[in-house]
Amino acid sequence: MTPPTIPPVLDAPADLAAALARAIDNKTKPLGSLGRLETLARQIGMIQQTTKPALREPAILVFAGDHGVVAEGVSAYPQDVTWQMVENFLAGGAAINVFAEQNGCALRVVDAGVAHEFGPRPGLDDRKVAMGTRNFAREAAMTPDQCRQALRHGMELVDALPGNILGFGEMGIGNTTAAAALMHKLTGIPVPQCVGAGTGMSAHGIRHKQQVIEAAVALHADAAAPLDVLAAFGGFEIAMMAGAMLRAAERRMVLLIDGFIVTSALLVAARLQPAIVDYCVFAHCSGEHGHRQMLDALGARPLLDLGLRLGEGTGSALALPLLHAAVNFLDRMATFESAQVSEQSA
Repeated sequence: MTPPTIPPVLDAPADLAAALARAIDNKTKPLGSLGRLETLARQIGMIQQTTKPALREPAILVFAGDHGVVAEGVSAYPQDVTWQMVENFLAGGAAINVFAEQNGCALRVVDAGVAHEFGPRPGLDDRKVAMGTRNFAREAAMTPDQCRQALRHGMELVDALPGNILGFGEMGIGNTTAAAALMHKLTGIPVPQCVGAGTGMSAHGIRHKQQVIEAAVALHADAAAPLDVLAAFGGFEIAMMAGAMLRAAERRMVLLIDGFIVTSALLVAARLQPAIVDYCVFAHCSGEHGHRQMLDALGARPLLDLGLRLGEGTGSALALPLLHAAVNFLDRMATFESAQVSEQSA
């Protein structure tokens, strides 16, 4: 499939960057004194192509899927935890439910490929491609058709959203193994530097996880193009997120990128359309081993560093108030002219 074309943010009107800089610098404050908030305000203005950006109807999509590679003993938890956590999301009992609600953010849960039948449920988007991926230690995780289907589903989900800011979350036992394999294949970073504890593996478990990935990389040595790598090692939730990210950037939405798994989906999307990174706000640096190096490979500077490694989109929800602060100061803060304050006194 042909991914959407993502124009660089700097393709905005030539005078917009200068107008945003003037609007920010003319607020009643010393130059640069709001730090990252100024950078955020400028980025959001460039994405929305206006000096008066606004965030409308923020949403977080949590994509859930199971992974056949769990059969290799790469997780401290059984696969059933995936569907049990989806039930927890639907019941409103997870961390992401708490953080999304406190920040006025709509939350939708997407069944991308959980090995469980939920039936029709309020709050659940059924986009199941299959009952989990295949075991990539033995064969490709997805067929090419399944990979394309997941990407399309992600794009369609974004088409139905009313707002202009979208956060991403995930759930899937085994998905740190998939994300680490994607990271290695798409960045060239050695496998041991990509693999962490995930749901809480011991040092022995981490070494085993590395060995599983190294053997799988040898098995799928011919996978080189981004979509081939995604089909070989990815999860349905990762592929669906990549599709959703591409469509969201095409619509000039602000993308809130969560932790290790979500960033691996972005890594795939960025290898297809490098300019997508311009539309991304990186919520935090995960405590999961390898995330900082993945962020570095994307040239990303995360907003928060709280040692989070839960996933679910929790970092995205926690970073959302900072984005609101950035657009609010640009919209509401007085200028030197309106406040009749001397710039020299600031």
